[in-house]
Amino acid sequence: MKPAIRTFFAATALLVATFLAGTALFATHAATAPPAPADHDKAPEFAGIEKWLNSEPLTVSGLRGKVVLVDFWTYSCINCVRTLPHVRQWYDKYRDKGLVVVGVHTPEYPFEKSTPNVQAALKRFDIRYPVAQDNSYSTWDAYRNQYWPALYLIDASGKIVYTHFGEGRYEETEAAIQKLLAERK
Repeated sequence: MKPAIRTFFAATALLVATFLAGTALFATHAATAPPAPADHDKAPEFAGIEKWLNSEPLTVSGLRGKVVLVDFWTYSCINCVRTLPHVRQWYDKYRDKGLVVVGVHTPEYPFEKSTPNVQAALKRFDIRYPVAQDNSYSTWDAYRNQYWPALYLIDASGKIVYTHFGEGRYEETEAAIQKLLAERK
């Protein structure tokens, strides 16, 4: 067999083995990972927050009567960065109508645990709404979250009524916000 063909087969075998190992790892994690809260589950409280930025400490129970958008994000995640303009826009547009936006900054990398780094990101991205620094993943775990970014929309009674993971569905999310704000009047 020619060396180029042998190299091709070896590389293909390695690629297949890597894929199968990754699939097995994903299947194991998926089988043991708890499901995310379902629609109409009571929203968990903010837990284990190291520091609140742009706000005094908040509680989900203290926000009853408001519509709450919880945004799990981290500042070096490009998908999170792309959603921030939409989240900021909703905050600016609906905060006087009963919407409370709470960013839950949960670090993906150790350097993202630094409060000065998070504060610099808030300034860089012009984030003025409350941000909870969830370095211990306590709130992340309470929501059984698995993604950055992740949006959880909580109605005035404190129940999760809408979730979205990743980028996109901005019009759908805004429509859900508008519907909940209209219902609370």
